[in-house]
Formats: sequence, C-alpha cells, structure tokens
Amino acid sequence: MARLLEYIKRVRREKREYRQMRQRARALPADYAYVYERLERYLWQRAAGNGMDIIAILADVVELFESGAAQGQDVLAVTGVDVAAFADELLRSAKTYTADWHEALNRDIHRKLGRGEVE
Repeated sequence: MARLLEYIKRVRREKREYRQMRQRARALPADYAYVYERLERYLWQRAAGNGMDIIAILADVVELFESGAAQGQDVLAVTGVDVAAFADELLRSAKTYTADWHEALNRDIHRKLGRGEVE
C-alpha cells in the first residue's frame, strides 16, 4: 500500500511539473511558442514507454528557448533551419517506438533465418 501511495504522489508531482513547464512554453514569444508546440507534438508521436525521457527533453527545450528568447535570437537560430533534424537529434537520447520497431524487425528476421539474436 505504501508503494502505491508513493507512486500516486510521484505521478501527481510529475503532472504538476509538466503543467508548469507547458505554462512556461506558452509564455514564450509567439514564434518560440509555435515551434515548441510543433516540437512537442513531433516528440510525443515518437515517444515510447512512460514518456518521462520526452518530458526531460521538453524541459531542456523550454530552457533553451527561454534563453534564446532572452538573448533576442530568432528561434531558427536556436534550432537551426532544419527543425526536424533538431528534433531527431533530441530523440537520440530517448526511447522511441521507432527504436522498438527497428529492434523488432532485426530480431524477427534473425530468428526466422536461424541466425540467432541481433547484437
């Protein structure tokens, strides 16, 4: 029972922190807020597991965008012109469904062909 209560407390705390982070993102200048919103959607579409690694990435993006906005930089000067490449680079440290699909494809083929497990 104590574990359940701790879990519930942790989830509530994480939700509160996530809402606060989203408020900070909405308070960004319009261009930054728009790019953040699109990045968030892109990242969530590729998230796997409980998504906590995506939340950590989004928190870093908010801080980066706040800093860039405070310095008067254009949002594309912060992300680079290829925003999708910026997002994909952020995803390198996250567990994604793409990575799961990649692993499953190789595993299934190797098993079917009798080549053992993929290294």
